[in-house]
Amino acid sequence: MVSPSVPRLVVAAPSSGSGKTTVATGLMAAFAARGLTVSPHKVGPDYIDPGYHALATGRVGRNLDAYLCGPELIGPLFRHGARGCDLAVVEGVMGLFDGAAGEGELASTAQVARLLRAPVVLVVDASSQSRSVAALVHGFASWDPRVRIGGVILNKVASDRHEELLREALDSAGVPVLGVLRRAAGVDTPSRHLGLVPAAERHTDAVEAVAAMGAQVEAGCDLDALLALARGAGDLACDAWEPSAAACDTWEPSAAACDAWESPAAAPGGRTVVAVAGGPAFTFSYAEHAELLTAAGADVVPFDPLRDACLPDGTAGLVIGGGFPEVYAAELSANEPLRKAVADLAASGAPVAAECAGLLYLCRELDGLPMCGVLDATARMTERLTLGYRDAVAVGDSALAAAGTRMRAHEFHRTVVEPGAGAAPAWGVRTPARRVEGFVQGGVHASYLHTHWAAAPGVARRFVERCRTS
Repeated sequence: MVSPSVPRLVVAAPSSGSGKTTVATGLMAAFAARGLTVSPHKVGPDYIDPGYHALATGRVGRNLDAYLCGPELIGPLFRHGARGCDLAVVEGVMGLFDGAAGEGELASTAQVARLLRAPVVLVVDASSQSRSVAALVHGFASWDPRVRIGGVILNKVASDRHEELLREALDSAGVPVLGVLRRAAGVDTPSRHLGLVPAAERHTDAVEAVAAMGAQVEAGCDLDALLALARGAGDLACDAWEPSAAACDTWEPSAAACDAWESPAAAPGGRTVVAVAGGPAFTFSYAEHAELLTAAGADVVPFDPLRDACLPDGTAGLVIGGGFPEVYAAELSANEPLRKAVADLAASGAPVAAECAGLLYLCRELDGLPMCGVLDATARMTERLTLGYRDAVAVGDSALAAAGTRMRAHEFHRTVVEPGAGAAPAWGVRTPARRVEGFVQGGVHASYLHTHWAAAPGVARRFVERCRTS
């Protein structure tokens, strides 16, 4: 029987730069300050905003990406993340109706709002308009009748007179104004080459910024009306995603084996230590990855390549996700004992899964500084941004995926890797142009592509099995 749905709001905007992150994070912080247990979510593949959401709520930020995971998993993943919460706040991506290029509504905030049967709060940057705001809001509210715009929060309002003009204009639009935020110092977060600076890199400042966002939203928004709107969301006719069930979905030997997988302590062969890179240099990961590894029988142990001189005791496999190794290249290079430990582990044939930042860390050097030297390749920063969704297929067998495994992915970097010889590619990329990408070498699977394992939970199970047998 499906449990009652959690009250929820989707925070969207006409375009990027309107203030979604400020408003969404501020709402999370303001409601949490009222004593509500708030579940934070982010539409799309973004890893950075969820870090600020986590500071605001005390809960891990979770992504809802209909391209990476498929529309059918949006409801179940949402229910999984929001389990036991009083309220969920979902921050959108780009403009409300912007999705994967050439894919219609796929992966748009509007699609996710529809799948969640959630009302949308539209954040409008009103800094350069007055009466025109009514035409803008009317257009968004009427564009797709399946998407319910439940209210507007006006951002960057200049003065009382400006607010008065905006409210008069919106009286005729039929969409209530649920908040007005003035231009304010102290609530913006610094950016660099790939967007916002992650919260983990500026923890004290980030905590203060999140508190300022919460205070601004508390002062400028009608939280009671917003909570009432959230409670009017429709019921979700789906069950919560379960890591243990997902990890067992294609487990072959027997029903008895599947029963054992449901209890990690009873996993066949005992617990296997999988080390997962973290710390300021490696902040990009999806919470479901660690949950799937645990469900598949692993003890997931975090470590910080900036500070730890060795891998966790008993490490049988290594996962190095995304982040900003280019920002910390000198510190990563200076940690020679850990670089050697990673190289030795890879040389032993142990499974190593590396995405983007992890790929750079495994190269011989990054911007001229020595890295782990696992791969015969060099990496360097460039001015060119590589960004977009990708449709990929595993070229050959690896510790992560069997040949022919198809996965959707996201690519986001300003670096290039110049390979040497000897490693096979990891993926054949189908979109936007056909090419091969990444490295498979021994137990190593390294690539620029970020994937979401909930879409193919067999990769986590396969990885843990390889850890046991390598």
